[in-house]
Amino acid sequence: MLDIGGISKRFGTLQALDGVSFSVQPGEVFGFVGSNGAGKTTTMRIVLGVLSADAGEVRWRAEPVDAEVRRRIGYMPEERGLYPKMKVGDQLRYLARLHGLGEAEAAASVTRWTGRLGIENRIGDEVQKLSLGNQQRVQLCAALVHDPEVLVLDEPFSGLDPTAVEVMSGVLREKAAEGVPVIFSSHQLELVERLCDRIGIIAAGRMVAVGTVEELRTRDSAGHDRGVVLDVDGPPAGWADGVPGVEVVSVDGARTRLRLTDGVDDQDVLRAAVAAGPVHEFRRFRPPLTELYRDVVRDMAKEEKAA
Repeated sequence: MLDIGGISKRFGTLQALDGVSFSVQPGEVFGFVGSNGAGKTTTMRIVLGVLSADAGEVRWRAEPVDAEVRRRIGYMPEERGLYPKMKVGDQLRYLARLHGLGEAEAAASVTRWTGRLGIENRIGDEVQKLSLGNQQRVQLCAALVHDPEVLVLDEPFSGLDPTAVEVMSGVLREKAAEGVPVIFSSHQLELVERLCDRIGIIAAGRMVAVGTVEELRTRDSAGHDRGVVLDVDGPPAGWADGVPGVEVVSVDGARTRLRLTDGVDDQDVLRAAVAAGPVHEFRRFRPPLTELYRDVVRDMAKEEKAA
């Protein structure tokens, strides 16, 4: 398990990270999401040892991450860290050797991964002559070429066409199936929702939600049930206000969203709705990740303003 335990980091007056904690299990794809400046890249750089934390610790297999462990991590930075005038094949073999592979082993790995990612015919080209999408594929090859035990990828899908996104998604799932913990950040929330086993949402340097997609869609950041959505034809105004344990979250025409207090039977709510008028829709509220993310960040902003 890769365990990030209570890490904090300050740059001058800016508190970039404030007690960030989460873990990534073997064989798990963990999506790390947040707005620009939320702390994703800083967290990843601390995992890699590029930055040191002011407090907290990163552990792999219950041991502190040191230089030897970092050699076994595959890292893909958001900013491309490739040598632009170096040929693709030479560069990947060089990076593989830095991670401890022998010459023949490095060459075989380069052949394997450039073929898997569809750039085998570009290994003799300089990186700067490739499209941005193909440079991104080379960057992923560099993260994979030494057969890492952990994958840490910062915006790996940026600039990729749909075909390349599917190829890269397949690679991440394959590595997870081999037992590798995979953590990646992305602003493409639909992709995160589809690909990840668990998700962590960071805002203003603090983890505000961690869980499976279903857990986050079922419960809000305070652990409350997200409630139900009803479409009732022509109900009297305020029909739901008198239902015990029910809070009206929003009303949009005939559609009403209700939040239920823990222990409230949703069938009691349904009976009250039927008494108010014909019910055309009744379902548990399960927001998509895009809406969930917006709500979590908005709620945190309200808390900070109140404080």
